[in-house]
Amino acid sequence: MATTTALLVVYFLLAVVMTVESAVSVDEHAHSVRRNTREIGGAPEVEKNPQFWNNMAKTSIQDALRIQKNHKTKVAKNVVLFLGDGMGVVTVTAARILKGQKAGNPGEETVLNMETLPHVALSKTYNIDAQTPEVTATAYLCGVKARWATLGLDGRARNEDCGSSKGREVPSVLAWAEYAGKSTGIVSTARVTHAFTAAAYAHTANRRWEVDSILPPEAIENGCKDISAQLVDDNPGIKVILVGGRRHFHAGTDPEYPTDPGSNGVRSDGRNLAQDWLFGKTSARYVWNGTDFRTINPQTMDYLLGLFEPIHMKYMTDRDGSPSEEPTLAEMTRTAIQILRKNRNGFFLLVQGSRIDHGHHEGKAVKAINEAVAFDDAVEVAKDLLNLDETLIVVTADHAHTVSLGGWDTARASPIFGKLDPDYVVESVGDKLVPDGKPYTALQYGTGPGYNISALREDITNVNTANPDYVHQSAVPMIRESHVAEDVAIFADGPMAHLFHGVHEQNYIAHVMKYAACLGEYAEDCDREERVASGTARGSFSTAVVLLSIILQLAWV
Repeated sequence: MATTTALLVVYFLLAVVMTVESAVSVDEHAHSVRRNTREIGGAPEVEKNPQFWNNMAKTSIQDALRIQKNHKTKVAKNVVLFLGDGMGVVTVTAARILKGQKAGNPGEETVLNMETLPHVALSKTYNIDAQTPEVTATAYLCGVKARWATLGLDGRARNEDCGSSKGREVPSVLAWAEYAGKSTGIVSTARVTHAFTAAAYAHTANRRWEVDSILPPEAIENGCKDISAQLVDDNPGIKVILVGGRRHFHAGTDPEYPTDPGSNGVRSDGRNLAQDWLFGKTSARYVWNGTDFRTINPQTMDYLLGLFEPIHMKYMTDRDGSPSEEPTLAEMTRTAIQILRKNRNGFFLLVQGSRIDHGHHEGKAVKAINEAVAFDDAVEVAKDLLNLDETLIVVTADHAHTVSLGGWDTARASPIFGKLDPDYVVESVGDKLVPDGKPYTALQYGTGPGYNISALREDITNVNTANPDYVHQSAVPMIRESHVAEDVAIFADGPMAHLFHGVHEQNYIAHVMKYAACLGEYAEDCDREERVASGTARGSFSTAVVLLSIILQLAWV
């Protein structure tokens, strides 16, 4: 029921943004006179019956009415933020099709787990100094928009200026959750010091200041600390950290790749931050491989640090599936929730699917879209393990990419990574729809490394475009494919999820999470008359915690 509702809402929002009702487009005209060179295939028989679509729509209307009447307004005990790095709407669509085709279905009709979350909105992703965003983590984690390369600092801090960061720090949702007595955790397929998770715990004028060995003299002179050290020294209360990024934690040889100099630790202060993180903790463990990770008993573990690669974790398409293979995002999410939920005050968990972004930057759509499917599997884990009457789940992205999905010769059930026929005919255009006569893929990039700058467009007739290392063609030559300025989707369910309802500034996401869980400046809201009257106030929320939140908020100003 909720599935069809989510789909209809997504389609409605996209239609509002992308269509013009007052004119008949060239595209519509072309379809009206379309002449196929082959049969349209793959349509399930049931879909040919109009009653199928009528019944689906009627059911979705009833679902929408039910959801409208039954908004969840209780205080969120738990909050889980899923961040698909670079997961624009096109990536979500492609992941939907791929997931369905992996299951042996046409693909287009598939519903992702994130799409079953009934409340859907759009998020505007710009930085205060950039139309196309670079790093937006301060917005969705701390509640204020900031400059393109800073983390955990407000807009008064300047990029690469340590001195300007003093007094400009802004607390994150994770920090407020800890202040309220909740457990906290971070799960990511990137290195933990990567920009899109670092804003949860660090404050820095440059996202690149991840390790002490690269801090510039000005930063050292003004007392700025590298991101890795901030995680360990300033955030000892984070209970679960399952990520990549080992080499920023030590100065020695890597335990997994001892013969690879590029995997060695890069700290210049000689510290072993993994050991420092363990110091003083009980029921704590550090693991760096899948074998040890899978021996963890969440019921007896209170603190868990997992650093599974020197830099980023492996792409899903590069894994061998062996018992010793590093854990998937879904596995890490499951273990994190099982550890964190033991706290009767609840928890905040940040889960990031980072390698979606990396695959797109490389122009390798096969890798990126497979990562999006793995990300959706992690969403399923949270939905299965948690009670959505007391848990707010938010799924969104930081930004999108220049990837597009389309073409004339895209029959139903066309392989998402397949090639399209250049000889496909649309009468209104003519017989030479593709003038160079070469096949092309439905997935393409506006910018990126897939541009053949020295010759005519590559002929991919004999190229396996489903190979994970295939670089999809792009229009503009770039060493790395770029971000785009378009809005991204927000999917949500749980307490106060209905507050996501239209087009929002990206910093609004953090405020909804804080409001739902009565954190930070919204701590008092849980005791206000209107929430008490509706039965949603915290029954045991202490006055001391409220006062502490107010004091901390004033301290950050």
